[in-house]
Amino acid sequence: MKYASVVKVAAAAALVAGLAGCQNLTPIKSDIANLKSQVAQLQSQVSAAQSTADKANSAAEAAQNAADQKSAAAQSTANEALSLAQSNKAAIDATNEKIDRMFKRSISK
Repeated sequence: MKYASVVKVAAAAALVAGLAGCQNLTPIKSDIANLKSQVAQLQSQVSAAQSTADKANSAAEAAQNAADQKSAAAQSTANEALSLAQSNKAAIDATNEKIDRMFKRSISK
């Protein structure tokens, strides 16, 4: 019976000590409020960073599209220049052949 009384007194003392420790929750509440404020600021910063990243991605895609269009236009111009050069070479070769035939005729006469 004495043991049961000691256990009851120890439990009551632990309960009183626990309640006494819970009385001063002001610093914990202050810390929680501070953490909530920091979380809100971080969420705002993350949102701003995401918005900036989205804008940068959009600008990069626009630049890529513009570069692709310029590249296609440059390739087209290069193809036209090559075609013109080949056409001119064929015309020059034909003219040179005519000149060679004229000289051969005049030499053979």
